[in-house]
Amino acid sequence: MADAYLRIENLVKAFSGNVVVKGVDLGFDKGEFVSLLGPSGCGKTTILRMIAGFERPTSGKITVDGRDITHLAPSQRNIGMVFQAYALFPNMNVANNIAFGLKVKGVPAEERNARVTEMLRLIGLTGYEKRFPYELSGGQQQRVALARALAPRPRLLLLDEPLSALDAKIRVSLRGEIRAIQRDLGITTVFVTHDQEEALSISDRIVVMNAGSVEQFGQPFEIYNRPTSKFVATFVGTLNTLTAKIIDSAAGTVSLGGQTITVPALPKGASNGSEVGLTLRPETVRLGPGSGSDLALQGTVASVDFLGSVIRLKLDLGGNSISLDTFNDRRTPPPALGETITVSIAPGDVLILGE
Repeated sequence: MADAYLRIENLVKAFSGNVVVKGVDLGFDKGEFVSLLGPSGCGKTTILRMIAGFERPTSGKITVDGRDITHLAPSQRNIGMVFQAYALFPNMNVANNIAFGLKVKGVPAEERNARVTEMLRLIGLTGYEKRFPYELSGGQQQRVALARALAPRPRLLLLDEPLSALDAKIRVSLRGEIRAIQRDLGITTVFVTHDQEEALSISDRIVVMNAGSVEQFGQPFEIYNRPTSKFVATFVGTLNTLTAKIIDSAAGTVSLGGQTITVPALPKGASNGSEVGLTLRPETVRLGPGSGSDLALQGTVASVDFLGSVIRLKLDLGGNSISLDTFNDRRTPPPALGETITVSIAPGDVLILGE
């Protein structure tokens, strides 16, 4: 973290005595795309606004490339920001919107025009320079907002839920375009979102926030497959949460819906007869008995949801329910409601998490 391009050290923010950011420490590498992910009110946008200079920290420090920017005005930070609302000037055409920051900085007209042309090419809107915001779609307006933020060649790019006002298909397309542009420019980017799929799909690393604190910071693969808390496991992706009774803590055997299975690494101090929470992802549960080392469970099909390429089944395990995802195969119909089936789980896919 000492060599991080963007460093956040013991950052605290309180509003009228209410602490909304609680001693956050983070370090982002140069050229990295990092998402701040979490539910509304977790502090992610407040952190972004402190990096931008729109909010002053109650305490803590923010540095960019070794320079302390904690108390600098936004205009002194050379940071580009794109908001959820496009915030384009309605009385200016596309070219003038993109050139606005350059004009404020006193960049000569010839250089401004060249930069606008470059930005229009980058966002795929060459030929749109004379159009006004009301003549553009939502996705096009957000591209212009991105170009305006990038035109002054900022040291950092901050994105505050820039896709939330767009429909689903445009969101998927535009997030891919934003990531491609970010990679092309090599600009360090911090992206705020509450959408787990967005964060997982485009980030180098993800900061999972909860109630003003960092729950976990890591690569998408780590966040999804190796969550360090129940909150992360539940918030990021779909999760089965099961309650089992410990039969033999030393052997790791538990009873789940009247069926005995062996699970790895029961908590230290777990006593026979006590309950333990087991968690697993739907995609780790497979139809059929599996191999000799797999855990096998029998359940009754409680629901069948056809989701196109995937079929989601819900099984009743006698007091517990478990969801599993299986690929749609047109040659093999899914199990019927009320049918008793066997499913298998690899022991390593069973997670036992604390809070």
